[in-house]
Amino acid sequence: MKKTLIWGLLFFICAGLSLSNIILTFNAGENVAGVYGKSESVIGWGLKRGTNGEIPQADAGAPELLSKYGAIYLGDTSQKTIYLTFDEGYENGYTSQILDVLRENSVKGIFFITGDYLESSEALVRRMVEEGHEIGNHTYNHPSIPLCSKEKIEEELLSLDRSLQNKFSVNMRFLRPPKGEYNEYSLSVTREMSYINLFWSFAYEDWDENKQRGTDYAYKKVIENLHNGAVLLLHAVSKDNANALDSIIKGAKEAGYTFGTPDQLAEYSKIVEQS
Repeated sequence: MKKTLIWGLLFFICAGLSLSNIILTFNAGENVAGVYGKSESVIGWGLKRGTNGEIPQADAGAPELLSKYGAIYLGDTSQKTIYLTFDEGYENGYTSQILDVLRENSVKGIFFITGDYLESSEALVRRMVEEGHEIGNHTYNHPSIPLCSKEKIEEELLSLDRSLQNKFSVNMRFLRPPKGEYNEYSLSVTREMSYINLFWSFAYEDWDENKQRGTDYAYKKVIENLHNGAVLLLHAVSKDNANALDSIIKGAKEAGYTFGTPDQLAEYSKIVEQS
């Protein structure tokens, strides 16, 4: 009787271990299948601003992780060059003014658009393309990319890219993750799709159209935070940004800065990834 009880206990212990192994194997299989991004921590892009032209400091470990996948948030910091980028989630009536200023000052920018923006503001996107600006991918529906499956990421990016290609015969090479959210999984998947994740080294609270603080505030905020290799994120829905942009460009040039091109950022991404 005792032997039978002992063997029974051993059987259940072994069975329990086998079951644990099966569960662990199944979970590992989910990771390999590409669902594991949902269980990774979502990282929010963060910076500590510098002063007097100092380069902002990204969160610990972030630059190394980004560079592994050719993602960038700065240009070459040995050069007094800055880059203008604009996020376009919806049209608020200021993009034409922004484009006028860029044309008058011979500056090229990157406009990150969503699917809704492309469909609702096709004429403006056409103008961006015709005037030599870069159209960046901000996803079709603005989801948090690291919370999406690989298939969903591909759908979000490629549906927008193909739509732009069909309309204007151009493709997207830069990606700005919605809300600046990422992790190694999202960087890896999007890099496999040949996208350059472009974050930023300066942004401010300009997106709320009901909390605009005036042209002078916008000008001062940007000019005080200029630095070598700066990637400036400005929201095109901001009245302040639109009204201050000409002064910002002229003020930056007077301070000795030049405005770089999207091609320069793409080349710098290659250098970062290879280093």
